[in-house]
Amino acid sequence: MLETTQNGLKRSMKSRHLFMIALGGVLGTGFFNMSGYAIQTAGPLGSVLAYLIGGLIMYFVMLCLGELSVAMPTAGSFQEYSTRFIGPSHGFVVGWLYWLGWAATVALELVMIGGAMQRWFPDIHIVVWSILFGSVMFLVNAFSGRSFAEAEFWFASIKISAVVLFILIGGAAMFGFIDIKSASSAPLFSNFTKDGLFPTGISSIFVTMLAVNFAFQGTELIGVAAGESKDPERVIPRAIRQTVWRTILFFGLAMTVLNAIVPFKQAGVLESPFVFALEQIGVPYAADIMNAVVLVALLSVANSGLYAASRMLYSLSGNKMAPKAFGKINSSGVPFIALLISFVVAALSFLTYFLPSDKVYQGLMNIAGMTAILSWIMICASQFFFRRKYLAQGGKVEDLKYRTPWYPFVPIFGFICCVAVFVSNWFDEATKIYVQYGVPAVLVMYLVYFLFMRKNGGEIKKQKADFMSIINTKRKEKA
Repeated sequence: MLETTQNGLKRSMKSRHLFMIALGGVLGTGFFNMSGYAIQTAGPLGSVLAYLIGGLIMYFVMLCLGELSVAMPTAGSFQEYSTRFIGPSHGFVVGWLYWLGWAATVALELVMIGGAMQRWFPDIHIVVWSILFGSVMFLVNAFSGRSFAEAEFWFASIKISAVVLFILIGGAAMFGFIDIKSASSAPLFSNFTKDGLFPTGISSIFVTMLAVNFAFQGTELIGVAAGESKDPERVIPRAIRQTVWRTILFFGLAMTVLNAIVPFKQAGVLESPFVFALEQIGVPYAADIMNAVVLVALLSVANSGLYAASRMLYSLSGNKMAPKAFGKINSSGVPFIALLISFVVAALSFLTYFLPSDKVYQGLMNIAGMTAILSWIMICASQFFFRRKYLAQGGKVEDLKYRTPWYPFVPIFGFICCVAVFVSNWFDEATKIYVQYGVPAVLVMYLVYFLFMRKNGGEIKKQKADFMSIINTKRKEKA
């Protein structure tokens, strides 16, 4: 018998599901295809450092999310926390933009899935594959939260296995156990030193980090899934710990091996540096193998995107920021109407790819990129204000089942880093567009709130003011 939350969601996700959801979320197409940009921009050592710094920022954000998710596991995650601890207007803005971002992302993934399939079936139109796989992902999410989690577990397992195999094979080639076509001897760390430690300058590390940071987006899904996890007090901290160190390890080792094999001056002009590296090692059908891995990554992101979008719409409805119907749960514990609306909107934005309105499509995708870092900013701020209000209402730090360490340094440092990453986008032509589309989108959403939703703000604040009763109720239930 599955445990059911007060709002009807089923607590069906296990520790292994949460771990794979978070870890699989960061191993997307951006890592497999866009890592060449980081290598060319910052050089071998600089790109590795950029990923490690990005991993550190992710670590601080996850520490904040851990305390919040364990104290109040909810499907709305940071939308609920922003509403409760910062203010309804902030929850409204981050919730709707995050939903829109994921809906647009699902559309992009479906288009790219069609493109990946055309490599093997060039005579079948992209739309056919997009509709087919999109329908499958919808059905997986519609069946139950557990079916989404199980599918994501296997998607993530394949991606992780591919990265581990690449590290092992590439590492063997790096140290001379396997011959490399373009090298007469083992490359070792020669690519890291032959052009100087920082051939493009130390400042390029921070420019690259702006793009690198987006590679780590997706780990916040562990908070969205917390509302449907079994025994969140135990599994969430464990999943966060495993995700953080393994993510940093995988990214660090993979980038080190990649840099050892791929000359950094060539990396930026390659479709995928992983394909180039595998071909240099002599792996047969390297391009087809990587195309298969990318296809799995695309399916994984589309699957996660539909889940995240439906739960965010569900949370907005619960906070009276979206139609009440979006919060209805079916017998399987799925907010089906929220899922259906999210899928329809994803399909509509997907159609803009084939229409002249390419600017609309690009605008949606740039907003999607911006909402990722916005969610991290809100997580850090929410934890800071949660702890203050928790203590003000008589709570004791030692009673928290999971505590963010080094408070208030962690949330403040994480907040500053995330804001700096977002603002710094303006100073790089490659990422400037995120600010150009993102800031107006945020301002428009705040305007919408104050014009149409502000009258509900006072009621929401009053309703959400006493959160200690929720924590105490949970504690009594456990006892």
